[in-house]
Amino acid sequence: MAGRSYKTEAVVLRSLRFGEADRVLHLYTLERGRVGAVAKGIRRTKSRFGARLEPLSHVELVLHEGTGELHTVTGVDLVRAHRSAREDSYRLGVGFVALEAMLRLFPEQEANPRAFQALTRFLDLLDEAEPRTGERAAADPLGLSFQLKLLWLSGYLPHLTSCAECGAEVGLVGYSPRAGGAVCANCRDDAIPLSPAGLRGIEGLLRSPLAAAADVGLSARAAREALSVIASSYEYHGGFRLKTLSA
Repeated sequence: MAGRSYKTEAVVLRSLRFGEADRVLHLYTLERGRVGAVAKGIRRTKSRFGARLEPLSHVELVLHEGTGELHTVTGVDLVRAHRSAREDSYRLGVGFVALEAMLRLFPEQEANPRAFQALTRFLDLLDEAEPRTGERAAADPLGLSFQLKLLWLSGYLPHLTSCAECGAEVGLVGYSPRAGGAVCANCRDDAIPLSPAGLRGIEGLLRSPLAAAADVGLSARAAREALSVIASSYEYHGGFRLKTLSA
């Protein structure tokens, strides 16, 4: 078979049916960043790969690179299945938001070890998180913290310590996606309103490691405001909206 094979760690971001028995996988790999691959025969009951290649799975793959855009999965070793997160509907919802954010913010075949490490760390913490009921997964502190860190790694870090328009350090009342940061009352023309608690909460999530996201103490309002800042940053800088944020 023409081409060459290589081994890499990867996280399965998305899995789509393809033909009668195959699946197309969207992967984020340590070695090459975002990669598309086909897993042949994966939907057959006797497939030796099927259970290992579900979204959220952290795996070590052997991929064959042929002449087409899609690589071919020829070997799989499971690193972590993240079964705890997958089997809880709330945590699964948080995970799906994170996976879609990775898909949209890192679409290129370009290695970004820090993004990969952030993703695998997030998934490990998601496994350990307490299951929740009656709360919206999109506003989860761990998920919000992870997405803010992805924005930072993508070069879209929100500036929150002073007005992004005039430099004022007090009286910040909103967030302007166009300006890329917080704004004061005099510069708030196109801003999303932010409360003092919302500003403190977003700053806390940005400064804290993922493992401490729950300790920031976000109120429900602060979480909604953080989510608005994240969603507006996606739309203004990336030109997209996450479908999982609308669920």
